[in-house]
Amino acid sequence: MLNHTPLATALALALTVPFATPVVAQTAPMQTQTSNGAITIAQNDTQNNAPASAQNGTRSGAQSNAPAADAQTLPTIGVQAQAVQQDFQAERSSVGAKTPTALRDIPQTVTVINRDLLASQGATSFTDALRNAPGVTIGAAEGGQIGNNINLRGFTAQNDIYLDGFRDRNQYYRDTFDLESLEVLYGPSSMLFGRGSTGGVINQVSKKANLKDSAEVSGMIGTDDRYRSTVDVNHKLTDTSAIRLNAFGQSLGSTRDVMKNKDFGVAPELRFGIGTPTEITLSALIQRNNDMPDYGIQALNGRPSPVPKNTFYGLTSDRTIQDVQIFTAAIKHKFSDDLTLTNQTQISHSMTDARETAPQSVLTGPLSSSTALTNGNFTTLSPSQLYIKLQSHDRVIENHAIYNDTMVEYKFNTGPIRHDLIAGVEVGRDTYTNQAYTRNNLPIVPMLNPPIMGTPSNVTTTVGNYADSSANEIAAYLNDTITLTPHWKIIGGLRWDRFSAEISNSISAPRYASQTNYFTSVRTGVIYQPTDWQSYYVSYGTSFNPSLENLTVTNLTQNLAPESTKSYEVGGKWDLFGGNISVTSAIFREEKDNARTQVSPTEYELAGDIRVDGFQTSVTGHITDKWQVFGGYTYMDATILKAADGTMGHTPANTPRNTLTFWTTYAITPHWEIGGGPIYMSARYASNTNYVRVPGYTRWDATAAYHAKKYDVRLNLLNLTNKYYYDALIPSDGGRSVPGIGRTLLATFDYRF
Repeated sequence: MLNHTPLATALALALTVPFATPVVAQTAPMQTQTSNGAITIAQNDTQNNAPASAQNGTRSGAQSNAPAADAQTLPTIGVQAQAVQQDFQAERSSVGAKTPTALRDIPQTVTVINRDLLASQGATSFTDALRNAPGVTIGAAEGGQIGNNINLRGFTAQNDIYLDGFRDRNQYYRDTFDLESLEVLYGPSSMLFGRGSTGGVINQVSKKANLKDSAEVSGMIGTDDRYRSTVDVNHKLTDTSAIRLNAFGQSLGSTRDVMKNKDFGVAPELRFGIGTPTEITLSALIQRNNDMPDYGIQALNGRPSPVPKNTFYGLTSDRTIQDVQIFTAAIKHKFSDDLTLTNQTQISHSMTDARETAPQSVLTGPLSSSTALTNGNFTTLSPSQLYIKLQSHDRVIENHAIYNDTMVEYKFNTGPIRHDLIAGVEVGRDTYTNQAYTRNNLPIVPMLNPPIMGTPSNVTTTVGNYADSSANEIAAYLNDTITLTPHWKIIGGLRWDRFSAEISNSISAPRYASQTNYFTSVRTGVIYQPTDWQSYYVSYGTSFNPSLENLTVTNLTQNLAPESTKSYEVGGKWDLFGGNISVTSAIFREEKDNARTQVSPTEYELAGDIRVDGFQTSVTGHITDKWQVFGGYTYMDATILKAADGTMGHTPANTPRNTLTFWTTYAITPHWEIGGGPIYMSARYASNTNYVRVPGYTRWDATAAYHAKKYDVRLNLLNLTNKYYYDALIPSDGGRSVPGIGRTLLATFDYRF
């Protein structure tokens, strides 16, 4: 696969670059078009031939150690073609150090998916954006969880989604309308984020109010009745204050029968004291979703059943209504260039009212008493002779949370050694309720060509379990980045957490449980940067997962100590051709050697062992002034080494061996741009039992765009070959698979005032 894609060259480069001679570009002033239509010109510094961004601290603050005599001259980058291209390349991230930090100074793999990349791809949902992060797979609503369910490096990241550094526990389907970027940090990171982060974390970075007046409106229309509009307005109030408002509304059809989503949201932000020692930010996110749930299709003979991709097993009366409100206040005071104090508070609430119907089992006849197939649903009967039993997944879920983080950043010297210290205290409280309902007498439908229907008249509803839980957390953390010499850095951090949770159930077991956990997380790394264009690192980190982490619990596990995960990573990061191309490469091991496993019908123990060994590489930036790329590849060798439930030796659910993403654009004229690329994922298993194997796929997308000073017109063709593939996987009920989107054409018009 890799040998036939443009990424193969980048992968080879990633492996050989440590032995290469530094190549530095002699470039003309770089002209770029920002998302609000402004044209900016950055003149490269002629002393060290690094982009101007490197001189103002946005590239990395790296040393300029490459001798000028060793520099080779590349073709100059012309300003005309650059003016019509967006820029996919990120230079800094806050996800790896709690403060904006150069990517080369973070001793872990980080993928930054910025707004320009999302616009180029026509990606508007959280899950569409994350297709750019290799090693990420999509799950679906399960049990007491609903909304975006993500797996990262083989481990669930349901509880590891953040919004501007705060845990976003709200259960909803996230949109990108107010996002500047998405940051994916790979590997256990409880030292930075507390409980969870087994495979890593995903941080959403909101758009910020600024001191430049701008306005942009966007309209999208697509096949299958897809309509969307967004507004982004920024207004300067005074010389030090500004207000920004982002809003969206959409009505989205699908290549899947009946599927329809109707959503809207608004996100205002006020900033005071911009550019002064004291800055105050007030922001909010208010969003409402009215979506049609999709629980996919059942398996047959160990694979997803061979039904048309538009087959839908729900009822037309199904819906998932979600309301979310998030309010954030932050104050940042800069005492000096070396000392900064920040205090941030976030209050959030979400409500989910779900009436959802899902395929539960495959039957050999049309009656509820008919035999149900099990263990991969192997049978010699044809699909035309089989039936699907439906079940309800109805519940009303509410989440409340309040978090506060107080952090000090202090830079100081001890002799010749430089310290960049962060220290802080976090406190938080979460509450969660879940009222379940059961609809009885749901119909049994044919596997092939199920009827499109509403709720039958004989269906009755009974009240199910009511779960009520809460958690309190307090944590203290300390992290120091120590610069020993211009070439060597050491990173060390500790975090102490106290996590106390309780849960009660009206029907389900346990009827009541409480638990208080204390855990100390560590993080350490060594970075070697021999020149300003290369960085090598080794790192170690840990994470912990309490039994009541998600404020839900599997009975009999509530008295167990937290699971813990260890991560080891060795990698390199290179800024090539004067910083125009960034390449990363890393090998890693993540192991949870005290995983919960059921050893008898009445007992669980921390006796399991799950290990993921892998390799990850990426390439981002401009190959020429007209041609840019964004791509990544992850190899994961994941195995359940120990388990008492019959899964030992199996591959963890929803963990493919290979994932690849690649996107490229080329400016064929000063105004016209074309591009595209593949998304590849190898085969996965729907659950840890490995009964159901979901085949791999390659999906191709393409784009063509016309850029002008005031407006952009873009066409995106998603899944241009109309590939039948499976997107989200659901492990329950034998393993279900949700078909991905079919061929879809989107037309987008952006206008800037």
